[in-house]
Amino acid sequence: MDVFVARQPILNPQGKIFAYELLFREGMDNYFKNANEDLATSSVISSSFFLMDINRLTMGKPAFINFTANLLKEGMATLLPKNQVVIEILETVDPDPEIVAACKHLKAQGYKLALDDFIFRPDYRSLIELANIIKVDFQATERMELQALIRRLRELNIQFLAEKVETLEEYEVARTIGYGLFQGYFFSKPSIVQSKDISSSKMNYLRLLQRVNSLYLEVEELERIIKGDVSLAYKLLKFINSSAFGFQSKISSIKQALVLLGPKEVKKWASVIVMGDITAGKPDALAIQSYVRASFLEKLAPKVGLIGQGSNAFLLGLFSLIDACLDRPLPEILKDLPMEESVKDALLGRPSRFRNLLDLIIAYEQGNWPVVNRFISEFKIDEEFVPQYYLKALQEANEIYQ
Repeated sequence: MDVFVARQPILNPQGKIFAYELLFREGMDNYFKNANEDLATSSVISSSFFLMDINRLTMGKPAFINFTANLLKEGMATLLPKNQVVIEILETVDPDPEIVAACKHLKAQGYKLALDDFIFRPDYRSLIELANIIKVDFQATERMELQALIRRLRELNIQFLAEKVETLEEYEVARTIGYGLFQGYFFSKPSIVQSKDISSSKMNYLRLLQRVNSLYLEVEELERIIKGDVSLAYKLLKFINSSAFGFQSKISSIKQALVLLGPKEVKKWASVIVMGDITAGKPDALAIQSYVRASFLEKLAPKVGLIGQGSNAFLLGLFSLIDACLDRPLPEILKDLPMEESVKDALLGRPSRFRNLLDLIIAYEQGNWPVVNRFISEFKIDEEFVPQYYLKALQEANEIYQ
């Protein structure tokens, strides 16, 4: 059975990844053929954990997973490792005695519980007292109530998670009033500071990315670029001499390091170094998500008719969050970059096959399955390519960012 799994990061106040919420779907139809929807859902969850390496999905972080009333009553949560999951109780679950008993049983076994889309109700007190985390919809809840919830439940030692945080300003407000975890798309939107300029070093790094992703990688030109930046030269030599490669003799030549790594590994190294530099002071999720998008688009490009365009697809994904990284309007960033116009147009939202490819991965990240279905149909591709390439991209990101 093909299983679609998307993930959404949950961040702590320092912008570090605390966990991922996993979103599941069985197949392209976006419904379960089994008459018992809860049983089918549990089958998908179980398959995902037993058929996939959960650490590939979450980079070793906890996984938030939604549970319906029936799944809780049937004890399906105990199929999952308690140290790797947070049981997220949907807002549609009523706290009847059987549900409360099931949650008490999970707590006694060491599972963590989260209440999703929380709105305070007196009859929810029995579940509130069992919860480790309460998720509050930041868009649907009045500002006064956002603060009142924390005051009302302060004595219970609960973590409050602000979800659907859409802007950096909302993130700052949530953090100020006492929320300790955050979920949403605020980290992918720029906080524009009109007087802020792009440093020459960052622009040089972006040009380096463009060069390592060109169709013909010229070692001599890369050597010249890296030699002109002490930090890059140091990082490359440290990387090639690390225990991961196990060379018996020390590598001290930039050119030799580039040749030994080869084009594929040089591209990975440059992507991580550059994105790490330009996202300094930003949430970790920015750099990781940028790389996942890049790897996914590069793999899928030939399947959607973009033959020989893998490098451009990689750059498209890698630069898809660049405005949030640099806090500058996207047109200003792109005008100085030596990049093909087709990629620039896609980044600016102009309709094209490249833009559709980017919209596909964005929809996948959000678990927007109807939109994913539409693009799969328009591209006329086999649906199994999408989850396969997404998981491969996650695996690559896991390897290079740890």
